[in-house]
Amino acid sequence: MSTAGESAEHQDLRAAVGVLGRRYGRAYLTSVIRDGGHPDELWREAAALGYLGVNLPEEYGGGGGGIAELSLVLEELGAAGCPLLMMIVSPAICGTVLARFGTDAQKRAWLPGLADGSRTMAFGITEPDAGSNSHRITTTARRDAATGDWLLSGRKVFVSGVDAADATLIVGRTEDARTGRLKACLFIVDRDAEGFARRRIDMELHAAEKQFELVLDDVRLPADALVGDEDAGLLQLFAGLNPERIMTAAFAIGMGRYALSRAVEYARERTVWQAPIGAHQAIAHPLAQAHIDLELARLMMQKAARLYDGGDDTGAGEAANMAKYAAGEACVRAVDQAVQTLGGNGLTREFGLASLVTASRVARIAPVSREMILNYVSHQSLGLPKSY
Repeated sequence: MSTAGESAEHQDLRAAVGVLGRRYGRAYLTSVIRDGGHPDELWREAAALGYLGVNLPEEYGGGGGGIAELSLVLEELGAAGCPLLMMIVSPAICGTVLARFGTDAQKRAWLPGLADGSRTMAFGITEPDAGSNSHRITTTARRDAATGDWLLSGRKVFVSGVDAADATLIVGRTEDARTGRLKACLFIVDRDAEGFARRRIDMELHAAEKQFELVLDDVRLPADALVGDEDAGLLQLFAGLNPERIMTAAFAIGMGRYALSRAVEYARERTVWQAPIGAHQAIAHPLAQAHIDLELARLMMQKAARLYDGGDDTGAGEAANMAKYAAGEACVRAVDQAVQTLGGNGLTREFGLASLVTASRVARIAPVSREMILNYVSHQSLGLPKSY
């Protein structure tokens, strides 16, 4: 892995996070998953060291950095074999949205806890009939004229970590009083809110963070549960979705780096006939290609983070989608080649790579599929007409 061109501060941060990650490692995360728990010890230590809130404002206990620093933390934890998926959701999506658009009261209530890891938030956008076509979201909020409260109803699926989160940031829609059209809005829903129910989705994916379906049955929310301006709509939503794509790229790159490092180590040591298998080009070249792909994906991720942190939301949108695409593809190829390099050992629990075959697919699917990213690039970057 090359860190050429990075600032001294970023290189130091990488080194420090790497030390923490290696102290826990893949064996720790595997045991947590096997026992059905959460990586609480790692989460608390990362928080105490300031890593979880590195992107949040200093006045609320954060590090005053940006998505560039937070993605670096997640990548290095992933490269050590113990990524924290909730970093994508809680400080990156929810923390960023609240820092940019929350009221002063919302910032005081949530950002210090998100920064020090004592509180977490989940994020609910996908619905049974509204995935990539998010304009078809049917979760709807309406005002109670008598009290000013909001009444929120709908369903969400594939929501990560709801069982451990203190609240969920829900994407709903409200009716524009002038046009009658529905517009996107975000609401903070407390985990114990009446009418807010969850059901765990049975997944083949082995991860510490579980997936849930949510049902919101006229959940009554106070007026101040609405995040930001009721009329801001998609601006507020994409303030969270662009960091989500950048962080997913970091998650994928870290996973790919971990798999590649295990394969390279094995290829150096495993000897067949007279030489280690890594001396054979049939083994060496695919591993070299995987390394190149991961390095290129990181460059696009860093560009996306730089644009986002610099306030260029439009430029960051294009780069974030490209970074997520490149990282997802690089991760899948790196994991596949790592398993292939180890042969039968690649499918054993001892080496811990087989579980990454399923996990690596997540980066191709979520939070937006590679096909929809290609649609985005063809329409937005190349100016080609839509087919839908």
